[in-house]
Amino acid sequence: MTFDSLVDKLNVEPNILVEVDDMAMLRLVALDKMGLTLAPPIVVLDELEKKTLVEVKQIPEIRENFYAITAKRKFQNTLILECIENLKAKI
Repeated sequence: MTFDSLVDKLNVEPNILVEVDDMAMLRLVALDKMGLTLAPPIVVLDELEKKTLVEVKQIPEIRENFYAITAKRKFQNTLILECIENLKAKI
C-alpha cells in the first residue's frame, strides 16, 4: 500500500509541505523538523540512535519499492549476483 492509498482509505487530508523521491533529501527534510516526515528508519538510522530524531509510529501497511538495474558484464560482481539471487528467492 502506498501513502496516497492509505490516506484515501482513512479519508484524511494531510497538509503536505514537501514531497521528495531522494532518500538523502528525505533525511534532510526530517532533520529540518518542520513537522512529521514519513521515512524508512534506515534513512535516518544514525539520527534515531543519537536521539536527534524520534520515531513516532511505524506504519507497516506502507511499502516502498526499490529497483536495481544492471548490465551484463564480462566480470560479474559476485556480491551483486548473490543479492539478486536472494531477492529472486523472496519473490
